[in-house]
Amino acid sequence: MAISQSARRAPRRRGPAGGSGLGSPSRLRQPSRRRRQTLVAWMFCLPFVAVFATFMLMPIGGSLAMSFTDITSRDLQTPFAVGFVGLDQYLSLLGDQRFLTSLAVTGLFVLIGIPITIGFALALAVGLNTGRGRIVTILRVGYYAPAVTSIVAISVAWKYILQPDGLLNAALGLVGIPGVNWLNDPVWALPSLIMLAVWRNVGTLMVIFLAGLQSIPKDLLEAATMDGAGAWRRFFGVTLPMLRPTILLGAVLISVGYLQFFEEAFVMTGGGPLDRTLSVAFYTYQQFGVGQYGRASAASYILFLLVALLSLLQFRLLRRKD
Repeated sequence: MAISQSARRAPRRRGPAGGSGLGSPSRLRQPSRRRRQTLVAWMFCLPFVAVFATFMLMPIGGSLAMSFTDITSRDLQTPFAVGFVGLDQYLSLLGDQRFLTSLAVTGLFVLIGIPITIGFALALAVGLNTGRGRIVTILRVGYYAPAVTSIVAISVAWKYILQPDGLLNAALGLVGIPGVNWLNDPVWALPSLIMLAVWRNVGTLMVIFLAGLQSIPKDLLEAATMDGAGAWRRFFGVTLPMLRPTILLGAVLISVGYLQFFEEAFVMTGGGPLDRTLSVAFYTYQQFGVGQYGRASAASYILFLLVALLSLLQFRLLRRKD
């Protein structure tokens, strides 16, 4: 009788999930419920996974596979007759003078265009960050407007501005400077495209730099002012070091776009004169146009590797600066 009373007073042991033990029905139901939740989650993700695999992974994988073959437009009727050539397409590209020219043109476009774009964008951002009033808002919208305008429409407008009898030469003539055949001169054709790219992309970087400037603590600038630092010293001693990660991020974004520049050359110069504006992207487009699909795919993956390497280098630099 004593044993039965102590047993009634003893607390009942429960399982870790609040059940009555390891063999309780609630604990046995948990794994199946979790599996059902996982299955439902995958069912919701399935449309996105299917779209991603169909429209992203398959084209990327297909073009990569084509770069190792000699497929041309004549092989579309007999795709199983396409031969595997390994790295021959890549090696033949490295011996193609036009492809090497396109690499040089793209490199010049990046090396010249990025510093000019960053310099103009930084100057605009600093000026607009210190200004006040409605005119500042109008200027912000005005400088950013080219970034949201069609590149084809912009290129057509600039093509008329840069004509020998266009608006730019007329303006230069007013101050006694002789005009230039901007788009047909081998010396001035690439600088003309760089000028257009800078004009179009400076607004995007300006917005990014404005956000970075407004995130700098004002206490630092006030402390520098109290220490007697002038405007230039505050800029180079406080603002520029604090803005360095933002500048590097902007350089990454703009370099990816500049490495793939195509529309400007397609609309304004057609890759000429004398291939002086022939970018890698434009060369790839031409190879696809003549049916050399394997060669065009190999060229596009060389461009992909260049973009990846430059982005990796810039991100490493950004991480080191952080």
